[in-house]
Amino acid sequence: MRDGSPANVTRLADYLPPAYLVPRTHLDVDIRDGHTLVTATLTLERNPARDDRPEDLVLDGEHLELLSLSLDGAALPASRYREADGRLTVFSVPERFELTSVVRIEPEKNTALEGLYRSNGMYCTQCEAEGFRRITWFPDRPDVLSRFTTTVRADREHYPLLLSNGNPVASGEESEGDGQGGRHWVTWEDPFPKPCYLFALVAGDLACLKDTFTTASGRQVALHLYAEHRDLDKLDHAMVSLKKAMAWDERVYGREYDLDIFQIVAVSHFNMGAMENKGLNIFNTACVLAHPATTTDAAFERVESVVAHEYFHNWSGNRVTCRDWFQLSLKEGFTVFRDQEFSSDMNSRAVVRVENVNFLVNHQFPEDQGPLAHPVRPAQYQKIDNFYTLTVYEKGAEVVRMQHELLGAEDFRRATDLYFERFDGQAVTCDDFVTCMEEVSGRDLSGFKRWYSQAGTPIVRAEDTYVDGLYSLTLSQHTPATPGQADKQPLMIPVKLALLDPRGKPLALNDQGDTETVVILERATQTFSFPLPVKPTPSLLRGFSAPVILRYDFDETQLQTLLAHDSDGFCRWDAAQRLYFSALSRIIEQGESAEQQLERLRPALEGVIRRAAEDPAQAALLLTLPTETAIGDRHAPLDPARVHRAAHAFKVALGRALDEDWRRLAESLREPEYRADGDAMGKRRLRMLALSYLGLAKADGIADDLQRTFRDASCMTEEIGALGILVSNGLDGAETALEQFAERWRDEALVMDQWFAVQAAVPGPATVARVKALMSHPDFEWTLPNRVRALIGTLVNGNPSAFHAEDGSGHRLFAEALKTLDAINPQIAARLGNGAARLDRLREDLSTSLRTALSEVREGASANLAEVLDRILGA
Repeated sequence: MRDGSPANVTRLADYLPPAYLVPRTHLDVDIRDGHTLVTATLTLERNPARDDRPEDLVLDGEHLELLSLSLDGAALPASRYREADGRLTVFSVPERFELTSVVRIEPEKNTALEGLYRSNGMYCTQCEAEGFRRITWFPDRPDVLSRFTTTVRADREHYPLLLSNGNPVASGEESEGDGQGGRHWVTWEDPFPKPCYLFALVAGDLACLKDTFTTASGRQVALHLYAEHRDLDKLDHAMVSLKKAMAWDERVYGREYDLDIFQIVAVSHFNMGAMENKGLNIFNTACVLAHPATTTDAAFERVESVVAHEYFHNWSGNRVTCRDWFQLSLKEGFTVFRDQEFSSDMNSRAVVRVENVNFLVNHQFPEDQGPLAHPVRPAQYQKIDNFYTLTVYEKGAEVVRMQHELLGAEDFRRATDLYFERFDGQAVTCDDFVTCMEEVSGRDLSGFKRWYSQAGTPIVRAEDTYVDGLYSLTLSQHTPATPGQADKQPLMIPVKLALLDPRGKPLALNDQGDTETVVILERATQTFSFPLPVKPTPSLLRGFSAPVILRYDFDETQLQTLLAHDSDGFCRWDAAQRLYFSALSRIIEQGESAEQQLERLRPALEGVIRRAAEDPAQAALLLTLPTETAIGDRHAPLDPARVHRAAHAFKVALGRALDEDWRRLAESLREPEYRADGDAMGKRRLRMLALSYLGLAKADGIADDLQRTFRDASCMTEEIGALGILVSNGLDGAETALEQFAERWRDEALVMDQWFAVQAAVPGPATVARVKALMSHPDFEWTLPNRVRALIGTLVNGNPSAFHAEDGSGHRLFAEALKTLDAINPQIAARLGNGAARLDRLREDLSTSLRTALSEVREGASANLAEVLDRILGA
């Protein structure tokens, strides 16, 4: 759709149950050269939940050529149905009947990557949210659950592997009418009812890594992971991660896998990270392939997390699914919480929590505070694809985490057991989830439900007094207005806290000697008091117990106490970030020197370095400055060039002042051979950070050290890390290293994504011309979402001083990219368009430049992109 007008608005308030249910679905998918024939036989019956009893059946479909339509075996004349505007209406249908349709589709031309499409010679599907309607006519909504039986047919030579949901039940050969053989078929049956968005199909020639898992009840499950033959050696880590996730879900949630086989397929062309289709997960290659030579430590951790996330969906999303797309966070927020907890158990809990919070604060909070703000459960949408957002996923996970905090681990587990048992095989709502929490805990959570319906990031202000041995903490809350929601109501906010004495030791808060407690802020203002022997330093929002902005006037002594002594990983990191932001603010707003600010912080940073051996990964987090995007968000109007100058100066000062410390770390953390455990990953992380500070400072000999690290790297973390430092700082050997890297890894798509990203991340306006040139590079593909995200996405979302170049070149390039991409893949174009959400915060001339560029794109944009641009432009 490219008419420049927004799509129809869908509203939660208008929800009606489906008019007809589909207890059984039989699909026959016949893959041919240039087209595919899909025969769908639907068993339908009128839904007793609909009081109005409509007589006509309405099905959804897009890009379908209808070849035939029959009801209970009798062909329907054209007068009995109508095709119009993506709807097939069949008039005057009976209470129960079978409807059979035959459609012709062209997967080879499907660059939107929704429905059935072709990727690197294989056929695969992506049906969430509304992709199934590109395969056949169907009531394409999540509250229509059906038992699917699917037969896939294709040429055996080119597509020896034919997969779908469930368990394989039959297979065979077939011949064409001329007697020539060569074709085959496989029938799959899924015994569990599912919405059509969970349908999956794969046909191709793939390599398979096989293993088994024995469940708690003794059932043996076959595990099959598929990838292109050249990538078979990159599946081992995903298999290990899958088995860990299966065991963890049994132990922590009591959830056992339910089919005879679990399958994952790696796909190069994929709009998302991965998809949890029942029994047949389809993954972006970036989220499943991993090998030390080609994959960074961060990517290894991502693979582990995403594999777990999609597996956990088997219960939190598949067995219990969402009633409508407004409830998307019911499955996604809950499952993100589950995968975060899994990652915390598999790795350093403190580090994982800080990484999750850092991502939330620096990416979701700005979404919550800008033109794209919306509730965790939105009230309306135009294109549901545009609501696969950080608010739904990351903030949604924090909403679940708060319920875990309010109930405690034991009652939360009892509540989730009730949820799974009560709603197994059903499509339900966020309210149903919270009701289970209420029933088990006996707590009234009616006020808590506002977290689902109210947009924006709450601001919690803390003020305290200490008089005559009584410490009083007054908390107040306020949520600023967001688009469409001017007035906000108080939320239920759990604030976990501890109080530290002047030496940083936690004080007892009650007669039982507890040193940590959770207070519940439910009203606009509340005061909490504690008898204490000394005036304390408050450690507030421990573990980031609620997704709020905390305003408290910490002095530098308090922050340094928290950084040096607090046992809570988040509060230590938050203290460091506050110190950095304060120093950078003095540079930006008051013109103080970076060297002066560094001297104020030097003792605290040296203390972190002295303790680095305790947890190198955590030390790396504490020693990493905020991004330029995060710094800019704290200054108005937003002036990216000014922010870059301040941040760069401060990093250079940090590199020079602690030169000896960075050199010692870089040398002591070097290991003779590669190890994949958490300790080794933490050491590599800190070592690369030390090298980056030395590179920024252009320390003596650092170019040679980085070239040597690049040349002798034991893994991709070191190789790409050294390359990035060389390139971003314009050090000797940078261009040669870029050429060598491209020559070495030209045939590894995921590695080449990193090559593009490294160049797009170089700060400063000169990068715009480099990115423009790379858009014409032979290895750049507009149809490959990973490549687009690596190059254009890195520039727009991670390099503000280049994107907002003062001559407007970054904005013009952005507009050009959006137009090109929108004609190929509107969903990816809309997500890339989100990168302009800070438009109204920019310095006036930059805002005008970006607005002009976006206005030119808006004319003729797809419905996906038009909705995003209209919200950003305020149309």
